[in-house]
Amino acid sequence: MGLALRKEKILSAVVESYIESGEPIGSKALMAGTDLGVSSATIRNELKALDDEGYLYQPHTSAGRIPTKMGYRYYIDNLMKPTILPERVRENIERGIRTGSESPEGFLSRAVGVLAQLTGSASAATTPSSDEARVHRIRFVSTGRHTSMAVLVTSNGMVKSRLFRCEFVLTPQLLSMFDKAVNEAFAGVKLRDITKGFLQSAASGMGELTLFIPDVLVAIYDAVQSALEISVTVAGQTNLLFSDAYDFDSARRAIRFLSDTKAISGLLNNSRSHRIYLGEESRIPELSDSAVITARYEIAGENAGAVAVIAPLRINYRIISSEVIYAAGCVSRAIGDLL
Repeated sequence: MGLALRKEKILSAVVESYIESGEPIGSKALMAGTDLGVSSATIRNELKALDDEGYLYQPHTSAGRIPTKMGYRYYIDNLMKPTILPERVRENIERGIRTGSESPEGFLSRAVGVLAQLTGSASAATTPSSDEARVHRIRFVSTGRHTSMAVLVTSNGMVKSRLFRCEFVLTPQLLSMFDKAVNEAFAGVKLRDITKGFLQSAASGMGELTLFIPDVLVAIYDAVQSALEISVTVAGQTNLLFSDAYDFDSARRAIRFLSDTKAISGLLNNSRSHRIYLGEESRIPELSDSAVITARYEIAGENAGAVAVIAPLRINYRIISSEVIYAAGCVSRAIGDLL
């Protein structure tokens, strides 16, 4: 059951004022800064009621109120108004993600760097899950008379490459034959189905290339195994140590979480399209005093990996949520352009 309108206005004002100032908010400040049209005594009564109901907290007897996690949650779910990022911010995010990047990993690395800088917090991202990914294309890039690079492009936008060496000269004609043969054998095959047994079967069907192809297939197999692994990129961990909204122990615990790539991957990739975790909602003990704002990016219309900001509870949820969502959209578009 929701709060009465006046209580909602008071809670919203307390949350937004506390996010801005970091100071407890009293009835006089609320009366001066809002258009509630009621007396200071009425506001005090409503503040006490919100305190009793668990939405606000009074750190000291003579102090004003600050939001609890329950108060933040009600504000986020019911009172927070969406915001449109200024054009210059959108341009900075888009440019920051695309500049100097030519792979999904590169886009994600740039994305977490941009978000960490924008928010003054930490940021993390996961590469797309490859559970249902298929081979989109395999290319060969000559690197020498006896060496070449096998470049794997997957249906979820991953690009992995592996160098291979042969005793014979790798002429352009031979690489062209490899290209035709392996794409006929591998195109559309699920990555998880490319086993050593699959390689043996593929090689046996390549006729006169059978004697020349083993090193090539090993390189492709290694690239596939790399593509199947979900990797995590993190930036801005040290920002948490210098945040005035964290105490040292809370920041240290959040940084410890950010060193555990398996935990990050589990949290981010189990989230729906957009979610804000507050404290214990993440079920991560190290994040009991933190907020995690996540957004999934898409590839070919399907949920892929995720980007996130990890921050103290006292942050501007309205703006940071918009920045995370927009960054996820930029990653979707950038990876899509690779396919």
